[in-house]
Amino acid sequence: MTELSDHGPNPYVVDIEQATLENENYRTTLWTGKNLQLTVMTIAVGDDIGLEVHGHNDQFLRVEQGTGHVQMGPTEDELNFDEVVEDDWVMCIPAGSWHNVTNVGDEPLKLYSIYAPVEHAHGTVHETKDDDQHDH
Repeated sequence: MTELSDHGPNPYVVDIEQATLENENYRTTLWTGKNLQLTVMTIAVGDDIGLEVHGHNDQFLRVEQGTGHVQMGPTEDELNFDEVVEDDWVMCIPAGSWHNVTNVGDEPLKLYSIYAPVEHAHGTVHETKDDDQHDH
């Protein structure tokens, strides 16, 4: 079993597939450095991350399990990028791009996310999506 806690900014290695699949929280931060952050996420069947934008962060997401529907665009009303992703697919979200990822499969959507620069406070754990909403 992988220790799912924030190991940054110390040197760190992890079997990212195992950590992603073992994570049961909506979001768990695994490593926070000065310029980069690694989190693992679980999105419940039928749920989504919620339409959002990171003004100063590029974001990289990789699906380890499940099927997701990703939408991106320049404004919250113009999501002109629309794709379905599944195991082993990557989503690259540019800073300033509105985006949402919805679990459209029949199992939890398990993914990991890399933010550059850092998005969440060191050690952040959101057990549920609602916990994340209260942090904003």
